[in-house]
Amino acid sequence: MSISAAQVKELRELSGAGMMDCKAALTETNGNMEEAVDSLRKKGISKADKKAGRTAAEGLIGVDAGLREAVVVEVNSETDFVARTPGFQDIVRNVAKVALAFGGETETVAHAKYPGSDKTVTEAIKDAIGTIGENLSFRRSAKLTVPHGGVATYVHNAVADGLGKLGVLVAIETTGDAHKATAFARQVAMHVAATNPLSLDVDALDPAAVEREKAIFSDQARQSGKPENIIEKMVEGRLRKFYEEVVLLKQAFVLNPDLTVEKALKEAEKEIGAPAKITAYLRFALGEGIEKEVTDFAAEVAATAKK
Repeated sequence: MSISAAQVKELRELSGAGMMDCKAALTETNGNMEEAVDSLRKKGISKADKKAGRTAAEGLIGVDAGLREAVVVEVNSETDFVARTPGFQDIVRNVAKVALAFGGETETVAHAKYPGSDKTVTEAIKDAIGTIGENLSFRRSAKLTVPHGGVATYVHNAVADGLGKLGVLVAIETTGDAHKATAFARQVAMHVAATNPLSLDVDALDPAAVEREKAIFSDQARQSGKPENIIEKMVEGRLRKFYEEVVLLKQAFVLNPDLTVEKALKEAEKEIGAPAKITAYLRFALGEGIEKEVTDFAAEVAATAKK
């Protein structure tokens, strides 16, 4: 039986499912619209596309680690309730496994095969929308590796092993004891979770941010009426203070505020048994940068009543 474009359009409007899914359902049911809707509902496809239009700003951050490598991923849901279900948590764990195996780059992970399936990560998550009942999305992933040493992972307030709302990776390079180096890097990861530094070191700071701070400090110092040479020293002092606040290696170490992170690393080298260097860190906070929808509940109820 030939299925017309008009029939596909009608089923799409009724179900919210994709065009190809609608055509397949109509073909299976010989064009019977009611049976086609039921078929989509049974497969969990119905309304998946409509759900995909809703903002997913909840969900989980997941981490996974291998030998001298680790990944962090973010998978979003609409509600925290769904984020705490075993089915969703399995999705996040599987996405993290894929990221670890395929290099961590978001686009590559999205198109890689989902574990136990012939579908991609993106396709598998879209399928899960119909099953779970709300919009889901794989947002991002990243990976850190080192040739010698280790990459530590830390999840703050974990809801399950390797899953939570805030995840951090810290890479440490050393030819010394990798286990002890990674243990120290995990402490640094906890520090990063607490302080959210802007950069690893001063050189990695955004030059525009430094110039902006310098301009503000200069204007403030000039208001004192002091000579330019004194103002210059005042600005240098305030910049040092700025670095101590936002640069990881310059910050006071949360676990021992008497030391900077840089000095704590030097102390840790005694246990590690060789020079060590923190080469990179990553900090994923759930939903950061996502503009959440603000709904007017009264207006929503009124709109529903008119339907």
